[in-house]
Amino acid sequence: MPITQAELSRRIRAAREACGLTQEQVAERLGVSRSAIVQIEQGKRSVSSLELDRLAHLFGRDIREFVAESFEEESTLAALFRAEADVLDQPSAAEAIRDCVALGREVRNLEQLLGIESAEGAPASYPVPPPVSRWDAIQQGERIAKDERRRIGLGATALPDLAQLLEMQGVRTGMVDLPDDVSGLTLNDARHGLFVIANRAHHVLRRRFSFAHEYAHVLADRSRFGFVSRSSERDNLVEVRANAFAASFLMPEEGVREFLVGLGKGSPSRTSSDVFDESASIRVEGRTVPGSQAVQLYDVVQLAHHFGVSLIACLYRLRNLRFLTDTEFHDLRQLDESGQGRAIASKLGFPEPDHEEARNWFRQRVLGLALEAYRREEISHGKLVELLASVGVQRDAVDQLLEETGLAERAGGGIGDDDARSEE
Repeated sequence: MPITQAELSRRIRAAREACGLTQEQVAERLGVSRSAIVQIEQGKRSVSSLELDRLAHLFGRDIREFVAESFEEESTLAALFRAEADVLDQPSAAEAIRDCVALGREVRNLEQLLGIESAEGAPASYPVPPPVSRWDAIQQGERIAKDERRRIGLGATALPDLAQLLEMQGVRTGMVDLPDDVSGLTLNDARHGLFVIANRAHHVLRRRFSFAHEYAHVLADRSRFGFVSRSSERDNLVEVRANAFAASFLMPEEGVREFLVGLGKGSPSRTSSDVFDESASIRVEGRTVPGSQAVQLYDVVQLAHHFGVSLIACLYRLRNLRFLTDTEFHDLRQLDESGQGRAIASKLGFPEPDHEEARNWFRQRVLGLALEAYRREEISHGKLVELLASVGVQRDAVDQLLEETGLAERAGGGIGDDDARSEE
């Protein structure tokens, strides 16, 4: 049964208020006067389908929510904006988060249209109390990392692709361009499940750390609708916990020690042991050659490559595990900053990651899903253009792709015809 204009107006107002937006802010985004928004919310002015679609995007909603039989006034975006209130003061960050919410919903819709099921079940949850100090946050993060590695049978080995690992745990992943201060975000939506986004503009190794960081929020902060991980919030105790988790999850202490031992490093400079024969014991002491256990920059390069982390992240982890003194850490860091780390990696034959390939895997995934949905006539051409624009594919490229794949002459349209943001 169609809803009344009065009910539609009520829903629009409720969605706006839930997101903490003023009528002036909404009017500015729509390019209309504040009085027009007031009239819409009072039911005195009808709202066009294009305006409703733009309002839905602004509020982090699916346009169909506004005309459905029931309407939930709470939404992921609204809860996220309340938890991260200062994000609204940063237009670029707020808009990027809106785009991420919309993209997560669209990916899930495509999967449903194509009958694709995500991994069964949900990822584990580790309910822990809020950390009371930095040390407490670090201890919690490292403990959760050890427990999760044990749960999924990783042992002390280097991790595979983090996005694939998250997908295997039932978490959808994505990668889009975000403001530089934002490394990633986690969305927890009742309808669409868990969705983790990493900043496409960041270096591939930083994104790997970001995925591990967001995984901590998935495991330990399930009660919240989501998190926006920003450099400016690194001192927040929950963020300290997530960073400690990421470091330990990517580079487990046991694995680091085993690797260093394999390089002839990592042993204590002095060891002792008691030999007991049921009546007495003999103390035996041993010492390594002075200086033989000192970790060198070429050791760090090999270790970083093995675990898939940046050299600076590797240095911090070695210092925290006490394989490096503060002085050794600073000396090695200076050498790396002078360019020696990269030079050594090149001489050792470690290739630079293919940044473009790494940046484009999510775009390729969305592209594949959207093309298949279009081929099956589940979405319209307009919806296809809109979806691919959300991952940076321009309309000319879409039309060229349709020509190359033989889909240019596809007749008819799908359910996307009526609700596409980009009309044909």
